[in-house]
Amino acid sequence: MLQIRPNCECCDKDLPPDSVEAVICTFECTFCLSCAQTVLRGTCPNCGGNFSPRPIRPAHLLIKYPPSSERVLKPNGCVAAA
Repeated sequence: MLQIRPNCECCDKDLPPDSVEAVICTFECTFCLSCAQTVLRGTCPNCGGNFSPRPIRPAHLLIKYPPSSERVLKPNGCVAAA
């Protein structure tokens, strides 16, 4: 099951469970669409994979299957993958 992480790893923007701006890689690294497109140019800096829109967990399932509250943030921001 997806963790549904609460923020962008680059800029720390809040990405609530229903955000259409959240994108993830295959390892569930989470970024906002703006950082994914402009800073990272479509490539995850952690694994080198691409991004897909993060699915939205239906609101009625958030109580039974809550999103993660753990914020992941790169201390020095993001740089594009080499």
